[in-house]
Amino acid sequence: MTSLLAISDLHIGYQENRSIVEGLRPTSASDWLLVAGDVSEKVSDVEWALGLLAERFEKVVWAPGNHELWTHPSDPVQLRGEERYRHLIEVCRNLGVTTPEDPYLTWTGPGGPVTVAPLFVLYDYTFRMPGVDTKEEALALAYDKGVVCTDEMLLHPDPYPTRDAWCDARIAETERRLEARPPGVPTVLVNHYPLVREPTLILYHPEFAIWCGTERTADWHLRFDAATVVYGHLHIPRTTWHDGVRFEEVSLGYPREWRPRPTAPGQLRRVLPDPRPVA
Repeated sequence: MTSLLAISDLHIGYQENRSIVEGLRPTSASDWLLVAGDVSEKVSDVEWALGLLAERFEKVVWAPGNHELWTHPSDPVQLRGEERYRHLIEVCRNLGVTTPEDPYLTWTGPGGPVTVAPLFVLYDYTFRMPGVDTKEEALALAYDKGVVCTDEMLLHPDPYPTRDAWCDARIAETERRLEARPPGVPTVLVNHYPLVREPTLILYHPEFAIWCGTERTADWHLRFDAATVVYGHLHIPRTTWHDGVRFEEVSLGYPREWRPRPTAPGQLRRVLPDPRPVA
């Protein structure tokens, strides 16, 4: 059966994860694959993985994670911020991979039609702990607890002054595009970060949530008629429901995270048709 499939957080800098990606295969020749970010920190690794997947799946759709946007000292490509993002867009286009800067596609297979919308909106430090009122207080708490995202060192927002300023610009552009989408067709929203706060409430280190999204997308699954929201970043693969909309966290994660799980790692999640059994 033709399916719309998804995975995220491949982190192929780990050899075990690279081997898993080498083994990913479609279930039919016409399957599409949604990749919700964090393929790797190195541009060459991103190109290798997405190129491999683009050869196997009829269509690959990519939304960037924070790791692709890092300017890591080990990466020969030392572009920063928006310039790095645009470079990755061109890499994807050369591979035939759809990005947040390309026209939205329409999935017409089982469970369709739906508009498949890859998003890039970043985060703005608004997923704060109770009683923490400002970004500055939230960051101070995270540093005090020793729970600090590497983004603070490696994800540069150039030419924007801050990552939350970049987020503000991305939200404005993404809202404009979603509002202009074809009317009357539901969406599958693909974003690296959860669009709502609730999935972050089970984090072992709740202070980390400030790097996990923005409150400004809290109604997007309703406002933009989502049939399903696909995301990663949390490394807690599961299905949750918010306002009657299915949210799929589809991450592979780090080997230390997936090794203890009873299920085999790297299982592609079926987004459409709806994987729930028919009553």
